[in-house]
Amino acid sequence: MLILTRRPGESLYLGDNIKITVLGMQGKQVKLGLEVPSETTVYREEVYERVIEENRRALETKNEDFMVAADLWQSKKK
Repeated sequence: MLILTRRPGESLYLGDNIKITVLGMQGKQVKLGLEVPSETTVYREEVYERVIEENRRALETKNEDFMVAADLWQSKKK
């Protein structure tokens, strides 16, 4: 993990087109401003972890799933 120290108003760049600025600090919270390309998706960590888990579950297949799908397909053909 890269650890950097920035004060409010200071920024850093990730690559050429992502800019992160420290806007302020209040207690244990840091307020960040992010300038990212419109095609870049930004997730909070807890949301990103849920998305990854849901995608993993969606990719899991079971033999029963194939059998049910085959049965449905066959019944629609009749």
